[in-house]
Amino acid sequence: MDNKEIANILNEIALMLSLDESASKFEVRAYQKAAFTISTLQEPISDIYKRGGIKALMELPGIGKTIALHIEEYIKNGKIKKYEMLKKKYPIDFNNLTSITGMGAKRALLLYKKLGIKNMDDLKKALEQHRISSLEGFGERSEELIKKGIELYEKSKGRMLLGDALPIAESIVKRLKESNLVDKIMIAGSTRRMRETVGDLDILAISKKQEQVMDFFTSLDNVERIVSKGPTKTTVWLKEGLSCDLRVLEPESFGAAVQYFTGSKEHNIELRQVAISKGYKLNEYGLFDKNNKNIGGDDEKSIYEKLGMDYIPPEMREGRGEIALAEKHKIPKLVELTDIQGDLHTHTKETDGANSAEEMVDEAKKIGYKYIAITNHTKSLRIARGMNDLQFIKFFKKLENTDFGDIKVLKGAEVDILEDGTLDLENKTLKEMDCVIAAVHSKLSMSEEEMTKRVIKALDSGYVNIFAHPTGRLINEREPYKINLEKVAEAAERNNVALEINSFPNRLDLNDSNILMLSKYNLMFSINTDSHRTSHLYYMRFGIGMARRGWLTKKQIINTMDYKSLISWLGK
Repeated sequence: MDNKEIANILNEIALMLSLDESASKFEVRAYQKAAFTISTLQEPISDIYKRGGIKALMELPGIGKTIALHIEEYIKNGKIKKYEMLKKKYPIDFNNLTSITGMGAKRALLLYKKLGIKNMDDLKKALEQHRISSLEGFGERSEELIKKGIELYEKSKGRMLLGDALPIAESIVKRLKESNLVDKIMIAGSTRRMRETVGDLDILAISKKQEQVMDFFTSLDNVERIVSKGPTKTTVWLKEGLSCDLRVLEPESFGAAVQYFTGSKEHNIELRQVAISKGYKLNEYGLFDKNNKNIGGDDEKSIYEKLGMDYIPPEMREGRGEIALAEKHKIPKLVELTDIQGDLHTHTKETDGANSAEEMVDEAKKIGYKYIAITNHTKSLRIARGMNDLQFIKFFKKLENTDFGDIKVLKGAEVDILEDGTLDLENKTLKEMDCVIAAVHSKLSMSEEEMTKRVIKALDSGYVNIFAHPTGRLINEREPYKINLEKVAEAAERNNVALEINSFPNRLDLNDSNILMLSKYNLMFSINTDSHRTSHLYYMRFGIGMARRGWLTKKQIINTMDYKSLISWLGK
């Protein structure tokens, strides 16, 4: 059983309960929250249960006793009675059908009652036979919209990488600013929270020229289709393959709307409960007192302040204990992009990079870095034209004899951890290096025990400074290999090894859940780009996003140190 499977079941229970008049909204939200928690776990939920039973499950965010018992039931019996009962009443594939734009749970239920549609295939057949258009409340236009919805759903299966979605959103914001039609504009939603993937884009603006703004927005060259258009909200489908909402708001509500539409849903539910407990009402229009006076709608930060808590950075807003922390005024000062002094994981054309060392260093200077490590691949990674010991020694001499100016260039390598846990270069070569990164690139199907043992042996060698992309996952392409990160963290602690937060958009490895879990250990992290060309050096912001989502501070990250402090740390 994998986490996605149980998360889908819990989500489907939530959808079916939303149709049941006897179920409360609280119950629906509880299942949704539990599904979200499980879907973001890197460790199998069954392993968590084996380790600590019901108690361990209940320690996960958003999982109470009832849902923990459901999970236990599924692990033991392969089914959940409550789910089976609801499926008898509603034998519908809600997860897929409700993924279609405009197809909510109630519409799916209506199509089942009238036409017997249970799943996507049934829906497609009904559309081919034009059976939907004859239904009351649907018509030919609805049928056409459902067809379009299916096309868009199939085109956009899987969420877009943050590294692709954020630049699209920024480009739209830039063009709207340049139009001089908006007084204020910003990105909201999961993009602002720096989630690793994005389902759609949310942009909020203030403007006195609402209709002109919407006309300008819908005429952008990357708009494929207008889904809906109005003076305060317009939705378009972009050619890049995702939808984008633009909302034009009143100034007195802008801060509240930014807070609301940034999310997450779980965070907002909890925040509204805090407001209620203090005698306020909080929604997307403002923070209202007992006299229904808006006392904080224009400014997002003031909402948190008036509720008696610290301002919570967007990246932390996932309903994972941040509100309780803010109420105690213990929100940490999270690491920022400007704290980074250098990049410790980069490649050059000597292996699979596109640029020379000189070009990579020059770009690092433009960014303002004080140092950069050149860490090419080693010989076992043939696909990347990995270098052998002699080639590294020659390359290091070249670096030593090159005048790079006022930036420090560290000699290093991304050394393969071989199947038996040994490193892919001789010890005497490793001793020549300032920064040794170790990584797993082969035999990814090993068991958890074997992989963990393999990695720990490498970290125990005494030559490793950083363990790179520790789970080996590629978002939407490859699942993480099986590894016990907590045992790896213990090895990293005793060997003074930093765990990498790899900023490459399809890696973002470690992810936020792993970072949160591992931050309890007395270890350091390193945020690097894994750059293979100069433009990749600017991926650093995505790693920063993951670090902030994992609640990390500057002090926990080695490449926020000045050069002297870093070299001292690497030499320990």
